[in-house]
Amino acid sequence: MAVVIDIAGLPTDHIVFGPSPLAELGAALHVLSEPGHHPARAEWAASVHCALPADLADRLCEADFLWRSTRSDILLPAVPGRTFEEDLDAVEGMSDERYVGAALEISCASWRYGEAGAGAGSPLSDPVAREKALDRAAARGPRQRAFVERLLVDPASVRAWIRRLLEDCYEEFFARAWEEVRPRLAADARHKTELLKRKGLADAMAAVSPAVSVDGPAGRLVIDKMYEGRTTALDREAGPGVTFLPTAFAWPHLLALHARGWRPVIQYPMADPQQLRHPAAASGEVLARRLSALAHPTRLRMCRSLALSPHTTGELATSLSMTAPEVSRHLAVMRKAGLLSTRRQGRYVQHCLELGVVARLGSEFLETVLR
Repeated sequence: MAVVIDIAGLPTDHIVFGPSPLAELGAALHVLSEPGHHPARAEWAASVHCALPADLADRLCEADFLWRSTRSDILLPAVPGRTFEEDLDAVEGMSDERYVGAALEISCASWRYGEAGAGAGSPLSDPVAREKALDRAAARGPRQRAFVERLLVDPASVRAWIRRLLEDCYEEFFARAWEEVRPRLAADARHKTELLKRKGLADAMAAVSPAVSVDGPAGRLVIDKMYEGRTTALDREAGPGVTFLPTAFAWPHLLALHARGWRPVIQYPMADPQQLRHPAAASGEVLARRLSALAHPTRLRMCRSLALSPHTTGELATSLSMTAPEVSRHLAVMRKAGLLSTRRQGRYVQHCLELGVVARLGSEFLETVLR
């Protein structure tokens, strides 16, 4: 499984490395929402949470689906701005259709990899797509449903609300963090750019991540992920090229934006933080049961979705192109192994991967499913 980016004939000067304050804020907001993914940033996240004004904390909770399970495409600029305001201004240039589509990829779990990728209508104008968007948002919770309703009725005001939220986050806590990490990010981008010029694409990609490789004969970049995707770096409308954004906050996540009609963007972590420390190991019988449950390729794919956010059986069935009974059987195996937790959200039953249990199986596995 991998994300493949066609680059045949792409000049190397169209492969860009650079830091983005908006993308790094998106990574930092994800850390605040999911500190369990980022133990090395736990102290930073705790200090920010303690100092947040109540109003800002409430607004972050309302919008956290834009960065909790993955990162909305609006937070990954194709051309990094020199300043935070430049990045935000570029987002302002998006049409409502594009902006809403990017937002709904996050608030509706299967949107990105489901019907929208096959040419479904826009929920702004297509009643069927609208109902699907609202139903999927409801499965995430009442805040998500309310947000999508507002977004579909009045996208302009919601866009302004999100921009103000991001500006307030920058002013309240992120400006200090950005000043600290910006020199390191810029130095890393310069190093990768020089490596690309002096030693070529393969060496530059190896320096980005062991998960990124070059298939030279086929003319493509291959990003090892636990899902499949394909895009091109030669789209004239999006602008030919690939953008690489270094991050100090996002480890172990390696993000690959491959939405149709968007310039490919890869956000990669500069370095691994300190290793996780785990409690005592489980018994041999429990360990064998858990490893057996994870050995099945379908359940391995399910782990990625369930690690990023809670999913219903129906959502998993849609994203995996399986029937609900088939998914239920796999979930039962994982639940018996102690790998899942289940919660009820209204009329929906959501399943979530127990990150603490999985982490004790090995940080390498955890890094892989979260990448």
